[in-house]
Amino acid sequence: MNPATLTLDAVAFAYNDVPILDDFRLTVGEGEFLCLLGPSGSGKSTLLRLLAGLESPQHGAIRWFGQPIAGPGIDRGVVFQDYSLFPWFSVADNIALAIAKAHPALTKARRQKLAREYLAQVGLEDAADKYPLELSGGMRQRGAIARALALGSPMLLMDEPFGALDTLNRARLQDLLLTVWQSATPRKTILFVTHDIDEALYLGDRVAVLGTAPAQVIADYPVPFDRPRDRRPLFTSTQFHQLRETIADALSADTLAHLH
Repeated sequence: MNPATLTLDAVAFAYNDVPILDDFRLTVGEGEFLCLLGPSGSGKSTLLRLLAGLESPQHGAIRWFGQPIAGPGIDRGVVFQDYSLFPWFSVADNIALAIAKAHPALTKARRQKLAREYLAQVGLEDAADKYPLELSGGMRQRGAIARALALGSPMLLMDEPFGALDTLNRARLQDLLLTVWQSATPRKTILFVTHDIDEALYLGDRVAVLGTAPAQVIADYPVPFDRPRDRRPLFTSTQFHQLRETIADALSADTLAHLH
């Protein structure tokens, strides 16, 4: 692994005195693609909110390149499940606003041109002038992904970003994300929440499994498959199925342990 650029040390967080994270520890290397798996309510989304600076840990420390995370910043792009586009701006204007934050010296015309290029990457070039409420949930999510990419942040925090998409668009955006990640110099550090083990193994360098809240990392697996990855041979390989079953067993064991 590359040297750790993100560290969570003994982090604790609770909502209304209900512990969500307790003594939570995790390190992520620069340029690493880490996928987070875990049952609903295991604290995955809360973890991303802490990393985004939208919440603060009640105990422990979160450091990004050695500095405490003290609030939101454009160094951390976020894609949450609720799409989070501004409804009073067109889709293109939402993307242009992100570009303006990252590159304030650019002219308005240049920002609009770049915005449409990012929308074309996610297949929304024909929806650039529409407003978010005029789009389907899957289209809004693609717009949110385009906005996160437009920021150019060195860290991307992604909370089930493809969950609302059909199979074809999901595969397309998985490949787009990998292309963006693999072509960037330096590579972006990505934390990607998913419930889909196949998706985690296709995308990730590493899969961390979170147990039932208060969350802990109960299993941590390096993903051994070479890049670039091809779905058909990968998904049919014995090694893929063995690792998939190992991860599924870890999730099932944690669920069963909390039923008693």
